[in-house]
Amino acid sequence: MFFLGIDSNVHRTVVVALDLELAAVVAEGSANHQFLAGAPSGVREQDPASWISALDSAVRQCLSRLGPGRDRVAGIGVSAQSHGVVTLDSDNRIIRPAKLAGDSSMWRESEEISQAFGGPPGMIELTGNVIASDGAPAFLHWLKKNEPQHYQRLATVLMPHDFLNYWLTSSKRMEFGDASACGLMDVRSRSWSEPLFNLIDPRLLERMPPLCSSRGAQGPLRHDLAASWGLTGEILVSAGGGLSMMEAIGAGNVSAGGVTVRLGQEGRVSGVSAEPIIDPRGEVNCFCDSTDQWMPTVATMAATDPLEMISSTFGWTSAQLEAAVSAAPCGAEGLVFLPPVESGDYTVPTRFLHGITRENYTATNLARSAAEGVALEFGHSLERIAELGFEPKHVHVAGDWSRSQVWRQLVANVLGLPVAAVKGGDGAALGAALQAAVTFFAESGEDLTYQEIAAYAAEPAEGSRCEPNLEEHERYREVLSRRQFLSESLRGSALS
Repeated sequence: MFFLGIDSNVHRTVVVALDLELAAVVAEGSANHQFLAGAPSGVREQDPASWISALDSAVRQCLSRLGPGRDRVAGIGVSAQSHGVVTLDSDNRIIRPAKLAGDSSMWRESEEISQAFGGPPGMIELTGNVIASDGAPAFLHWLKKNEPQHYQRLATVLMPHDFLNYWLTSSKRMEFGDASACGLMDVRSRSWSEPLFNLIDPRLLERMPPLCSSRGAQGPLRHDLAASWGLTGEILVSAGGGLSMMEAIGAGNVSAGGVTVRLGQEGRVSGVSAEPIIDPRGEVNCFCDSTDQWMPTVATMAATDPLEMISSTFGWTSAQLEAAVSAAPCGAEGLVFLPPVESGDYTVPTRFLHGITRENYTATNLARSAAEGVALEFGHSLERIAELGFEPKHVHVAGDWSRSQVWRQLVANVLGLPVAAVKGGDGAALGAALQAAVTFFAESGEDLTYQEIAAYAAEPAEGSRCEPNLEEHERYREVLSRRQFLSESLRGSALS
């Protein structure tokens, strides 16, 4: 029996075929999609139709490589980026391109909404999270103000994976995980925040799809689409979810205490919790995951900037950078890369390197301090989540650097926890396939829990486990404390 997992991220769509009997991915396909060209500075948009084209192409590639096995495909799951509102009119036509994560054109609208409820504390009381400058509330408020001709046509609001699910099944719904990330939901009660909708437009709530459990099925795959792909029988499409939610499932983090750390263009630390974890300071986002639990999360945009800066300076490949990191001692002889400091006017953040001396200013120490700076940021994030009552038990790392033993060991030493790599390095597509399998068996009347399927099909990569060096962990705790003090001092200076 095979299950297809689809991951539609910012740059491409990946499809994997999971052989449940072998607990292995046996076929893959992929297709790229691009940002719209010629956009003004700060605008990041894509045409949702390009996601459909990429999905169709990637599925056909995957099924072609699967060969006769396509007759045994039983279910499909979809993961997608959690930013990018898709607007449809009454004829279900796309009204305009979707604005993606990092689009800075809506920050004034986000500030207007936030201030209407008393700033960040009021937003946290209302929804459990601060408002994002590139999230759905800001976009819908921006659309109403700046493109009224488009807003008047608005009949349906969907998140990216909801839109792909709709194309696959002709059914519109929104599961708890992605709904929580869009910023329009009270994560504690898993319900739409009516005061937030009333502020933007009282009629807007009528344009939202129904909220549903992440454990429920989206519905059967359209028969015409199944025939076009050469699939037989009724193919069930699961609820799907956002990228970070599906990546957690693919990493096997489906029980309370599991932690997923991702190092990519966006750095992210996310846990699995049986209860909502709300941060009154707003440093930690509280999302719902895609197994009907909660997911405390801290994300860092441009997380790999320090590593890319050092590689660019010395003209290093990834392997050369890794070798340089390995060659320097723990603590980089006092060099510390500090977190980025924003000036408050939405400009590019400034980075600082602290502790430079004639003796420690070497290429290897610069590389080590950059890598430690990224890992220490993860350490600060997990420390803050733990302060709110979360008890981390193990860490699984995802992303390109998860394949590096040097990087995994560094993260283990900083966090003081065992660290292992996600199979294949990127588990969102695998997580979507696993969710599809759980949903299929639930709809068939058979009991298959997420814990059971994770233990069977989402084990960490063999030989990837790294135990923390407790002596270095204590050293990093000291560095982290000093780093945060310096960072807060610089931030206060920048904003004064």
